[in-house]
Amino acid sequence: MHSNTKSTILPALALIYTATLWGVFWYPLRLLEGVGLQGMWSTFLIYGSTLPIALIFLKKNWQDLYRRPYTLVLIAIANGICNTAFILAVLEGEVVRVLLLFYLSPVWTVMLGMIVLKERLTRMSTLTLIVAMIGALVMLWDPAMGAPWPQSYGDWLAILSGFSFAVSNVAVRKTQDISIQIKTAMIWLGVIAVAGIGLMSEQLPLPDINIEVYGYVFLLGLFMVVGMTFAVQYGVTHMPVQRSAVILLFEIVVGAASSQLLTEEVIRPTEWLGGILIITAAYFAATRKNNS
Repeated sequence: MHSNTKSTILPALALIYTATLWGVFWYPLRLLEGVGLQGMWSTFLIYGSTLPIALIFLKKNWQDLYRRPYTLVLIAIANGICNTAFILAVLEGEVVRVLLLFYLSPVWTVMLGMIVLKERLTRMSTLTLIVAMIGALVMLWDPAMGAPWPQSYGDWLAILSGFSFAVSNVAVRKTQDISIQIKTAMIWLGVIAVAGIGLMSEQLPLPDINIEVYGYVFLLGLFMVVGMTFAVQYGVTHMPVQRSAVILLFEIVVGAASSQLLTEEVIRPTEWLGGILIITAAYFAATRKNNS
């Protein structure tokens, strides 16, 4: 009994740890922006801190690269866009709104699963789509336009991040025979590549900031990004996917609480309503059975 409880508690704690860190990740990013480090540079440098570990993973598991090279490249690109867009979104938009729009990802996953993996649209999948889309319509409704439409650059980035995350999820389903270390390395390298391309395309010069800031950025990448990655891998590996996905929704709770404590952002009634519907849809998506 004791060992069974332990085997359940530790993965759950790992996922709560991950969700908590992702829920407050926006705060150090805004502090870095406040001292002159723009979002694209923060993304590049934070994930650049993971490069030595990524290279070690690649060296130890290089054979996996030849098994599904195109799928692994897709995972890298999708996660590069996902994480870069998410970081820029929480800097540009309101934290809770960004998190809720990101969690439209189950909708995109269901749609892509139908198109790419030829998955059958079940009753629960249909209900998930309907509830999530109603939530999105409520949140994105623009009274001036009389139609639902993203109302800021942050909205667009959040939706792009969630869609890219869904693309990654569908691709990961095709790489069950690939080691977690290789997939982790490809995710990190993908973010470095996408952020690097963004820096070159926008021709953003390296900010003139104190050397101590670079130290904080390195620690942020090493302890938060690497810590979150390994914690979530441990959690989802040792817990049923339905339960782990539900626990990860705790990120929204942490994000809402931290934004209310640390900013002057106000969650409007339409965002509460739309958010509740989106969270409900995400819960349905996490707990649905394949044959239901």
